[in-house]
Amino acid sequence: MKSYDLTVTVTPRYVSDQSDPAQRQYVFAYTVRITNTGERPAQVIARHWIITDGEQRQQEVRGLGVVGQQPLLAPGETFEYTSGCPLPTPVGTMRGAYHCVGENGIPFDVPISEFVLAMPRTLH
Repeated sequence: MKSYDLTVTVTPRYVSDQSDPAQRQYVFAYTVRITNTGERPAQVIARHWIITDGEQRQQEVRGLGVVGQQPLLAPGETFEYTSGCPLPTPVGTMRGAYHCVGENGIPFDVPISEFVLAMPRTLH
């Protein structure tokens, strides 16, 4: 087991009541679970997302914390939050990284694997 290790899982969903396909507005929510699977406490300081729509246009989002917080996670602790992403296409992807700091003050990055944002019945 690593001294500093965070595991990230993401569950996306389409938000039909906030979407308007006639106006090319597709809204997705995603729930993120960050679990400290390491041996020492670590804090999430910042986020970096790369959002790609169905026409391969990319947008980068960087900012401090997640949903206005910079959670400090003890070993075995989980922080969960839900956020949203509007797209002009019914399908897209997101990937990124969290910038974190261990209790020793040394920064490290945690990659967030690419996940698909898709309106139901648009992918086979």
